[in-house]
Amino acid sequence: MAQQDETNSSPEHRTTTVEQGRFCVARCTCGWRGPARRARSMARTDAEGHGDGPLA
Repeated sequence: MAQQDETNSSPEHRTTTVEQGRFCVARCTCGWRGPARRARSMARTDAEGHGDGPLA
């Protein structure tokens, strides 16, 4: 079962992390998708960084 962690950086961007096999990917409601990471903490960092950046 895939685990999802939510990070709310801003109201416009709602990010989650989704496990896909041995990898974890950060995703956003705006359509942005981070790179596949083996470390969940790195995917969370990607998600947090996306919310801090300019709106895409």
